[in-house]
Amino acid sequence: MKINVIGGEMEQKEIDKYVDHVMQKNPGKMIDTLDIKIDGEYVDLNYTFENVPFERIRRITGYLVGTVDRFNNGKRAEEHDRVKHDVNGAYQKFSCC
Repeated sequence: MKINVIGGEMEQKEIDKYVDHVMQKNPGKMIDTLDIKIDGEYVDLNYTFENVPFERIRRITGYLVGTVDRFNNGKRAEEHDRVKHDVNGAYQKFSCC
């Protein structure tokens, strides 16, 4: 976590309180950067979070899967022949070769 104090100095104890505040406000997220901007009696907090890796999950032929690499030939053929829908709600069947 990278912490920047802008516009003045601040004790580590106070910085830790602001970090705790941001973490309590956003449970389950890890802070990537925290900018603490001091403006007289006011403090502005700007922060970003670390990227959360995720795997795309789709429902294919009745199964929730990320990839089809573990499908047997029958399931791969079933996935290949299924109706694909476009974003406008219309559909068309795609075929190869």
